[in-house]
Amino acid sequence: MTYTSESLEKIISHLTGLPSIGRKTAQRIALYLLKQPREEVMELADAIRDLKDKIIFCSICRNISEQPICSICADTKRNGALLCVVQEPHDVFAIERTHEFNGVYHVLGGALSPLDGIGPEELDFRSLLAHIHNNKVEEVILAMNPTVEGDATAMYIDRLISPLGIQVTRIARGVPVGSDLEYADEATLARSLLGRTKM
Repeated sequence: MTYTSESLEKIISHLTGLPSIGRKTAQRIALYLLKQPREEVMELADAIRDLKDKIIFCSICRNISEQPICSICADTKRNGALLCVVQEPHDVFAIERTHEFNGVYHVLGGALSPLDGIGPEELDFRSLLAHIHNNKVEEVILAMNPTVEGDATAMYIDRLISPLGIQVTRIARGVPVGSDLEYADEATLARSLLGRTKM
């Protein structure tokens, strides 16, 4: 459907390119923005510009930051000997929301996926090894997504780090809190049994 306004069509086209946003949702957002005061829309535009202009990757852990070293790596109260390796920055957000982890992170920026052309060179495992070496890490926790790519990445990291004599662990996977066993799939139940802990 073509609109009489090129500007409206342009913003709908850009919004449709965002994850999980179809054409109808993009149209609703565009029309919503059109109704808002100019100042609010300009604030949104400035925030988007700042996202690209101000945010960089931490020189130590590769998490997003506005400083060369992120607030987590700069926090002297955190346990630098405990390193949690994650695929993306949003994984750091998820773990931080639990308030249960007091170590530091390393963000890979993805997972190994040969079919998509993502190999070890694209994920820069050298920076992970440098992080481990420079910070006297004693345990590496692998918090990869429970996918084929996540499993392959975890196995690769385990083979890479194990010869260094550093303990490598992986987060447990199992039945979500508040769910019923009858609705869990077989793979999830099997992993729950294998990852069981002492009462």
